[in-house]
Order: sequence, then C-alpha cells, then structure tokens
Amino acid sequence: MLREQSLVTRIVWGLLVISAAAALIEGRFSLTFVSLATLGLSMVPVYVARWAEIVVPPSFLAAVVLFVGGTVFLGEVFDFYNRFWWWDIAMHGGSAVGFGLIGFVLVFMMFQGDRFAAPPSAIAFFAYCFALAIGAMWEVFEFTMDQLFGLNMQKSGLMDTMGDLIVDMGGALLGALAGYFYLREQAFGGLTGVIDYFVSRNPRFFRKRRK
Repeated sequence: MLREQSLVTRIVWGLLVISAAAALIEGRFSLTFVSLATLGLSMVPVYVARWAEIVVPPSFLAAVVLFVGGTVFLGEVFDFYNRFWWWDIAMHGGSAVGFGLIGFVLVFMMFQGDRFAAPPSAIAFFAYCFALAIGAMWEVFEFTMDQLFGLNMQKSGLMDTMGDLIVDMGGALLGALAGYFYLREQAFGGLTGVIDYFVSRNPRFFRKRRK
C-alpha cells in the first residue's frame, strides 16, 4: 500500500508517525492521540478505495492527506487557524475543489460515462451543488458542536460561517468547471487530468464512455 502512494503522502505519514512516537516518549499523550488520529483519518480514503475496488489518483489522495493534516494537526494542535488568517480560507477552498471533483465524478458515473447524456453545463451545475451542500453541512456541524459542547468552531459566528460559505462557493466552482472542461475535451490545469485518470482507471463505472 505504501509503495502505491505519492512521495508527498509518504512524507506526511512518516512525519505523523515520528510526531506520535516523540510525543509518547515525552509523555504528551494528547499530541500522541491527535497525531495517530490524523494518521488514521488520512488513511481512510485509501482503505475505502481498496474496499470498493476503486483506483484513485495518487495526487488526489495526497491532497486529501495534506488537507486532513492541515485541518486537524496543524490547524488545531499548532493553532494555524489563529496564527495565519488565510489558513481557514485555504482549507475550505481546497476541500470545496475536491468535493466539486467528487460531485462531478459521481454524476458522470450515473450516466456511465456518456458525455452526451446531458449538457456539460448541467452536469457541472449538479457537481457544484454537491460540493456546496457538503460545505453547508459542515457549517451546520460546526454550529451544532458549538451549541452542544460549548466549542468555538465558528470563531466569529456569522461572519466566519458566511466567509466559509463564500470560499466554498469559489472552490466548488473550480471543481465543477474542471468537470465542464473535461466534458468539452479542454484542459483546465491539472484538475481535468485528475478526472481523466480516475475515469480511465475505473472503466467498469463508465461503460458508455466514448473517446
């Protein structure tokens, strides 16, 4: 499993293992737990993909690992959310792009890879809505945690929530546009390459695909 992953993924996993071991030796058990929890969460997509027999682009998995590490480990343990004003924007924007790509792939799978089953703009729109819905559900989760357990996940309340949703809109748009340009057979940075890799490596989900 390890050899199949990108260099970035392996480095992050290695650093988390080292962090957990060092924290355990120093008696910092909370940091040990967070390090191991981050490691476990970042490995979930790998095992889910294996269980579902799906080939996921290594670059996408690396992005997931970086996101989990940035959100849980750097964001909470090292307080990056307060130390860097742009950290929350980067995390929300990056995750929204990813969910935009996932939304497009899911909708495209429903049509079994038939490019002509629906207009590219319609498929991209549903991908955009999917990513934005995930972002909205996360904001509801933050609000619920704050109300039930007295946490401060929303930071500044309404301004934080609306700022996150606006960033989510931008990230979701990028992910959806990647799907749109893929259907139009046009390049859109490296994002269309991620989609093409997934589609080409998982042909059983896209039986009606025509090149």
